[in-house]
Amino acid sequence: MSTTIEADVIVVGSGSAGAVVAGRIAAETDAQVLLIEAGGRDRNPLFRVPLMTGILLRGRYANWFYHTEPEPGLGGRRLFWPRGKVLGGSSTINGMVWTRGLPSDYDSWAQRGLPGWGWDDVLARYRRIEGHHGGTTDLHGGDGPQKLSEFPDINPLSQAFLDAGAEAGYPRTDDFNGAAPEGMGRYDFTISEGRRLSAAGAWLGPNRNRPNLRVLTNTQALRVLLEDGRAVGLELRQGTDQITARAKSEVVLSCGTVNTPQLLMLSGIGPADHLAEHGISVHHDLPGVGQGVQDHLLVRVEHDCKQPVTLHNLLRADRAALALGQALLFGTGPAARFPLEAGAFLRSDPALDTPDLQAHFLPGRSTAAVRMPFRKAAGPQGHGFFANIYQMRPESRGQIQLRSADPNDPPAITGGYLTSPRDIAVLRAGVRRLREIFAQSSFDPWRGPEIRPGPDAQSDGDLDDWIRANAESVYHPVGSCRMGTHELAVTDAELHVRGIQGLRIADASVMPSLTSCNTHAPTTMIGMHAADLVIAALTKTVQKGAA
Repeated sequence: MSTTIEADVIVVGSGSAGAVVAGRIAAETDAQVLLIEAGGRDRNPLFRVPLMTGILLRGRYANWFYHTEPEPGLGGRRLFWPRGKVLGGSSTINGMVWTRGLPSDYDSWAQRGLPGWGWDDVLARYRRIEGHHGGTTDLHGGDGPQKLSEFPDINPLSQAFLDAGAEAGYPRTDDFNGAAPEGMGRYDFTISEGRRLSAAGAWLGPNRNRPNLRVLTNTQALRVLLEDGRAVGLELRQGTDQITARAKSEVVLSCGTVNTPQLLMLSGIGPADHLAEHGISVHHDLPGVGQGVQDHLLVRVEHDCKQPVTLHNLLRADRAALALGQALLFGTGPAARFPLEAGAFLRSDPALDTPDLQAHFLPGRSTAAVRMPFRKAAGPQGHGFFANIYQMRPESRGQIQLRSADPNDPPAITGGYLTSPRDIAVLRAGVRRLREIFAQSSFDPWRGPEIRPGPDAQSDGDLDDWIRANAESVYHPVGSCRMGTHELAVTDAELHVRGIQGLRIADASVMPSLTSCNTHAPTTMIGMHAADLVIAALTKTVQKGAA
């Protein structure tokens, strides 16, 4: 069956940015908003349970389940790239960490000729977004839709990590999003009353009954419809039904760093030579589409733990079931929190002006899995702990390309990891920072033998070999449709696709460079600004018509 529908604004993708754009436009204007989501509804209660994150990230349910092409810098390994395919996008399956990055991240964007993206500009948006547990301050909002929490108590191993960092001479910070974010500290989470609060929950939930908001789930965008250099709608598929969606005002793509460039190229917008290779008619030669991708790359330092204080206690099936029930029914108990309680922002070189490494500590094994009651665990006790560390501002860049002209084919993803010599040197320094912290006396009661990288990996060469063989994505890809004024820029400062009218992009793909943090918060902020821009354009159109 083929049908045609119409709206003033069509938003494609309901993730960290798209949910903000659609929810705010519907709430603050009379415009008819159509939101398209390739995945299903987020009704499964397990989406709300923080400790289910690992299963959601690594499972095929609600996940595009992408992998990169063989990565030359990683010995030809292919890395896993989960991307949310559900209402709320990746915010429904991510680790819920809320970090905003450094002021210098955003000031560098403004210095590239992008007005409206400096630190003072984005801070004002963050304050409107946040419902921070500490209330309203100069640096935080207390009344925004995105509620943020910090756990009142932490695992003794997480406390040992903070104490050991202080022993090693690193500062302590009370707020990774505050005036002095460097050093050891505790993370804020997008958890409210013991339950995940995704972008869909924060921005779409309060507006779900508005008559001017229509949400189509399980609906794939096949291509953007173009007429005389203007985006006028989309060709969609919902099951076996073909839908033509017409936009009176604007189309906003919020499909993410992987799917936004894919959709543009399938629509004939992108590098002309690459489109021609796949038999796609070129509507607009835009060579930067899919180019310039960046991602965070992590390595782990892991130890056995001498005391039974880790998450291993929770992972016996009967105990896990009890914890899950507590979380589902009451929003309490160990499953109502995420174990990534503590972390650090450190410098690989003391001469640097700002931190360039981020660490996440977890009081459990990296191979943790639910086990059957009374079955003996592998190893003496099965207890362990580890920390991830990654370079926040890598130099290496990759790309997103089409595998074919078939929208069902996953795109060809190249992370380009460790193609810059500087990047592996920073990661190597990160491993040594973690080893230094774990060697402090605060860990003496807990620390067993080092499991990863292991005692044999000491020299620069040995560590580099181990990093290339073991590093993994942090799942923070950005930059495939960068804002800018250069020849490879895809979007301008107001998020318009260059050379196409009526088409904007609002997601992590527009970031000119990777932020020094987890990427959910910056992507939400991009959605906030996109909503402001579209609302202003709609208001201007109404005023012009009234005149």
